[in-house]
Amino acid sequence: MDAVDGTEHYEKTSSEPPASLLTIVLDTNPHAWALLQPTLTFSQAVANLLVFINAHLAFNNANKVAVIASHIQRAEFLYPSPHSSLPTPLNGVPPTPHDPDTEMGNGPPTAPKPRLTLNGPRGPPSTNGSTPSLPRSNTAHPTDDANIYRPFHQVSTAIFSSLARLLATTTPASLASTPTTALAGALTLALTYTNKQTVLLTPTSSTTGATTSSLNAPVPLTSRVLVLSVSAASPTQYIPFMNTIFAAQRLQIPIDVLSLSGSSSFLQQAADATNGTYISLDSRQGASATGAPLAHGLLPTLLLAFLPDATSRAHLISPTQASVDFRAACFCHRKVVDIGFVCSICLSIFCEPPEGAVCLTCGTHLGLGDYGARPAVVMRRKKKKDKGRREGTGTPAPG
Repeated sequence: MDAVDGTEHYEKTSSEPPASLLTIVLDTNPHAWALLQPTLTFSQAVANLLVFINAHLAFNNANKVAVIASHIQRAEFLYPSPHSSLPTPLNGVPPTPHDPDTEMGNGPPTAPKPRLTLNGPRGPPSTNGSTPSLPRSNTAHPTDDANIYRPFHQVSTAIFSSLARLLATTTPASLASTPTTALAGALTLALTYTNKQTVLLTPTSSTTGATTSSLNAPVPLTSRVLVLSVSAASPTQYIPFMNTIFAAQRLQIPIDVLSLSGSSSFLQQAADATNGTYISLDSRQGASATGAPLAHGLLPTLLLAFLPDATSRAHLISPTQASVDFRAACFCHRKVVDIGFVCSICLSIFCEPPEGAVCLTCGTHLGLGDYGARPAVVMRRKKKKDKGRREGTGTPAPG
């Protein structure tokens, strides 16, 4: 049939670089940001982060971005906004509802939109005389400001409104009850969203519906996770945190970490296990008392170290860690230990032998041997004196 047809049958491949998904986990712990305020405020960090997001979206029209807040007691999406019911296309910009320029239905015509007023009000007037709040991502018009690129405006508006909603729902009782951040839950959300976007962009077979696995098929999406941390992960989250590390390692998703305060051993292990980049910009490590290096060095670090995706990093030399803290947390008291006892069946770690030498996870009897017994004391042998050496028989003094 090929000879009769006479046309060339070949597989169409795209030479364009694949789309890149950047999932940012932003640590919004109020306790940590209050301690970091003399050197870097939360508003400055968010402004620098938005510039970094805009640079990522400007690289490729198909690039996508997601921002997740790692807050106390919970993790929540900041972008795409969970309150928006609109679908999100490849470039991460939700379409405007009832847009006559893109609407192609046969339904009744909608009311015309008001024309853009350059010097008019930027938002709806307030009814109680107060300053109007930030609009939501699904109600904000994409052309409110003609001086801002539409995708940048959509992302910044959605993030600002989601942050305002998140901080407004944070009560003093929740701040007093839980001083730690839900970092493991935020990483779980990031990996779940990444896997969902990868499945949606993977071509499927029209006959069986199964995912096609061709060696010549281009990669539909390159994904990575960036963690902007200001507080160390709690040892109580060690088990779910390690589960997320193993899942990211299996999915080949690098986890990049930018630590602004302190140094977390769990985040170091996450970056090392997934071939990510770990950089610490702690103000206590070489910064001046004014905090200028931390405030002025955040954006250059984001652009130079974390902007290249997995495809570009193959041609670059990424920053590496000088040393990695491989300490683990015990399963009994949730303490970070250097030396512990490991179950040979389920690999549970204990800081001390459990009661009855029975593993608390799987119930296996642990063979501790002679641990705890009094060590045998070996007497030190006394040196024997030389019997042939007598008084006056030594070497005579000269002269």
